[in-house]
Amino acid sequence: MNSLVEKRFGVDGGFSNKVELRSHRTEDELQQVFRAAYQQVFGRETVYVGGTFANAESQLRNGNINVRQFVAVLAKSEFYKDRFFYNNSQLRLIELNYKHLLGRAPYDQSEIAHHVDLYAKSGYEADIDSYIYSQEYDQAFGDHTVPYHRGFTSLTGMKTVGFNRIFALHKGNGNSDAAVVGSQKSILGAKIAGNLSNSIIASAGTGSLKAASVSGDNRVFLVEVAMGLSSAKVAVRLGRQTYKVPYSELSKRYQEIHKKGGRILSITPL
Repeated sequence: MNSLVEKRFGVDGGFSNKVELRSHRTEDELQQVFRAAYQQVFGRETVYVGGTFANAESQLRNGNINVRQFVAVLAKSEFYKDRFFYNNSQLRLIELNYKHLLGRAPYDQSEIAHHVDLYAKSGYEADIDSYIYSQEYDQAFGDHTVPYHRGFTSLTGMKTVGFNRIFALHKGNGNSDAAVVGSQKSILGAKIAGNLSNSIIASAGTGSLKAASVSGDNRVFLVEVAMGLSSAKVAVRLGRQTYKVPYSELSKRYQEIHKKGGRILSITPL
């Protein structure tokens, strides 16, 4: 990509910087890794993390964990959930997980469906692990490189549409992914559901690509829940409840149950 195109689309100045932690690292190099990880995983949001991840930083500094494991800590944290999980639709979360953890946009509906089903079956942390401990992540970043935006260049196995899709998600180096949290809308959902490409829109332009959530999946699930009092020092079991939940509402109901201190026992398709 030449410099003129980079500037027009707001990705000039290091959209794909590779930051790797070497075995004989200096403190300055460690700090560079921390900054790169926070920027990538938290969507370039200008946030002050302070000592939030001091323990994880210490473990990485001492060699007790590697960069991949450090990234996993960030993506599973309440800090990440507050910005991208609790206030977004599941489709928007999946888009952002692909962007933050694999450095690209989702390509098609099969990738979306995979993560929706995995989340429903195994929960949030298992879904996050499926990105970070995937073969793709291993080949792209391994244990020692901070994820970075790869979708602007040609990748092995990359679908042509992926180039357009990453531009829809990436709104310039100064943009924060948290700025659109309140919208709760998927940006790529309708295009992916229809197997359609999207137009590339310059970040300096007035237009933006937005789409409603996918509504083509009519499945219904039977969700069995054990409810308890999460605020009590000792959990108090209130009994089991079952719900019939449409596919489109599964993520929202999952979040509501856990916020109320419940535990999902099973999710069965009807």
